Amino acid sequence: MYRAADGVRQIMQVAGYNYRQWKKNPRIIMTFALSFTVCFLLSDKALDFSAAYAKSMQAAEPFIWTFGDAGSIMIISMLLILLFSDIPMLNAGVPFYLMRTTKRRWILGQIAYVCTVTALYMLFVLASTAVICAKNCFPGNMWSATGAILGYSGLGENLHLPIAVKVMEFITPYECMLQIILLMLLYSISMVLVMLVLNLKWGKRAGITGGILYSLYGLLLSPDTVAALLKIPEEQMFRANVILGWISPLNHATYKMHNFGYDRLPTLEQSYMVFGGLILLLGLLALYLIKMYNFSFVSSK
Repeated sequence: MYRAADGVRQIMQVAGYNYRQWKKNPRIIMTFALSFTVCFLLSDKALDFSAAYAKSMQAAEPFIWTFGDAGSIMIISMLLILLFSDIPMLNAGVPFYLMRTTKRRWILGQIAYVCTVTALYMLFVLASTAVICAKNCFPGNMWSATGAILGYSGLGENLHLPIAVKVMEFITPYECMLQIILLMLLYSISMVLVMLVLNLKWGKRAGITGGILYSLYGLLLSPDTVAALLKIPEEQMFRANVILGWISPLNHATYKMHNFGYDRLPTLEQSYMVFGGLILLLGLLALYLIKMYNFSFVSSK
């Protein structure tokens, strides 16, 4: 029992040391500044529509409409490649920790850091969207008249806002928001762990390249992209959507690409399980690769 508690303490110390590197770090500041800017740019359609019709929105709706779309999820998650470009962190303090803990605990500390930072980043994205749109929003847990207009009139589709009537009929806005942010969190953690595994195996450049390719893979397998590239007839897109919904991580992270009782797309629970299995596999690969990882430190003298 004591050894387990000591192991957890050392893992948290490694993660905490990584957090201390944030002080006056321009890369961290730039990532969060860019994410706020992206949230502002992505939410403008909902804001413009609300202003044009003089209608208020429910507080969670701007986030739902903005990040219920695969393209928005990919853009905001790719900023994590900048944030985690140095994962695993190798700096002057690492030899100190390696003398007092094991490689296994050290890499688990890196994974804990990845998971907690990604969660903080997603909360920042949520808060940024809420602040940007706060002037036109109300807090009540019910869909707004703006959402009803966009959903039932088809204007949401014309504006490329993912307003699904089938979702609005059986779920509240805050519940929908929590499901979307969980999907985004799991997708982003899996992307960063791909970077970590490739970094341990082939170096930092491979890790960054892997993160970019992971995102582009999801983009290329979006239904609109595949339909345009392969010229799939509209009557066959239903079958293509089902296949793409299962094989693309980005589609698993996209709320509207799920089964709400009408089709054979993955359910939310199945997507959670897919991401959970992928994250577990990547974590085990990182634990395996760290055994053979050769640490290299350059003297400051």
